[in-house]
Amino acid sequence: MKTPELPPSDHQPRSYTGPSPDEVLRLRKEFLNPAIFLYYKKPLMIVEGRGQYVYDETGRRYLDALAGIVTVSVGHCHPHVVAAANRQNEVLQHSTTIYLHPNVAEYAEKLASKMPGDLKVCYFVNSGSEANDLALLMARACTGNYDVIALRNSYHGGNASTMGLTSHHTWKFNVPHSFGVHHAIAPDPYRGVWGRDDPAAGKKYAADVKNLIDYGTSGQVAAFIAESIQGVGGCVVFPDGYLQEAYAHVRAGGGLCIADEVQAGFGRTGTHFWGFETQGVIPDIVTMAKGIGNGAPLGAVVTTAKIANALAQRIHFNTFGGNPVVAAQGKAVLEVIEREKTQENSLRIGAQIFRGLEQLKQKHNIIGDVRGKGLMVGIELVQDRQTKEPAKAECAQVLEAAREMGLLLGKGGLQGQTIRFAPPMCVTPADAEFLLAVLDESFRAL
Repeated sequence: MKTPELPPSDHQPRSYTGPSPDEVLRLRKEFLNPAIFLYYKKPLMIVEGRGQYVYDETGRRYLDALAGIVTVSVGHCHPHVVAAANRQNEVLQHSTTIYLHPNVAEYAEKLASKMPGDLKVCYFVNSGSEANDLALLMARACTGNYDVIALRNSYHGGNASTMGLTSHHTWKFNVPHSFGVHHAIAPDPYRGVWGRDDPAAGKKYAADVKNLIDYGTSGQVAAFIAESIQGVGGCVVFPDGYLQEAYAHVRAGGGLCIADEVQAGFGRTGTHFWGFETQGVIPDIVTMAKGIGNGAPLGAVVTTAKIANALAQRIHFNTFGGNPVVAAQGKAVLEVIEREKTQENSLRIGAQIFRGLEQLKQKHNIIGDVRGKGLMVGIELVQDRQTKEPAKAECAQVLEAAREMGLLLGKGGLQGQTIRFAPPMCVTPADAEFLLAVLDESFRAL
């Protein structure tokens, strides 16, 4: 196997002197949650990161095309973000919202400035799971209805209420909060009934949302929630017009529309700052996390003043939500996105990658579908292009081969058959060529 060379880097990682990977693995098995998983046959230990690269304990460098599962938006340890957090850490690390502090107020103003329409009221939490849980509470309190519609193939978090929304058996426990949740057909133009050759596909998939409202609920619904691009589900991009039609059905049924932007937001699609904008809609509630803080435990819910008033009937409080340190870090991330034009870079490098992937698809029959927007990309692998039988084992092999050549990828889809990647938005054209070369070699090795 020919090994492509990583683009050069000026960064020199520090010498690592901590416990060995074997010792860390032993401690993890003894003291950590036994349900957490590892990607590789030989576990990888990452001890340092800079920009789009991460380093293991030996100092070996990897291109991080998964960005800590779409968490590192502007690059590992970005100097501007690190400096903002450090400055605040030295002064005051925690001050709840029962006191005034400029960081959270100024950050809310800046975040709200990125939102369209009347989406101007911010709630800060600690994760995407918390954000989606709060969005459900908000919708139910505002509408007085209970039923929620989510999508098959979705993932919305790891707490009890969001597991009720999630339809992946890999992630979902049989939790009581599943009651009142109905799952509509996934608008997947590759595996679904209506494909990209059908201009009315969006409307046809959205008809199932109306069907659930009419026959699966009392005719009234609290909310419809959807990732703007399904991430864990394999980077599924909805047909044009889908969200417009689905939102119209939900609003006619008395419900609110929630956009889960945990993975698609903050300019990653390239063409727009928010994933829902690619569908030409404005939701009633937007949830976000991961890339919002470039690795900080930060999430947010943004909604309208009218909807927010429904929660003002009671005290709503989050001890750590919007604390001074994460607020400083979140604001710094927005500043980097603006200054370094990372959205524009996502569009430019994403286009380069898609051109290369289309060429790889012509060479390797195992590639069934290439999809995504900007720097949120999925490659679905199949045993046969006609039957579309998932190539689960081969997907795992590609991840192993890529790791050996210095490229870290992710996988998704119900059967784990889709390679997915969403690198830090600071990747370069040279990084893109390296990624494509590694994929080519990995597919060839199959």
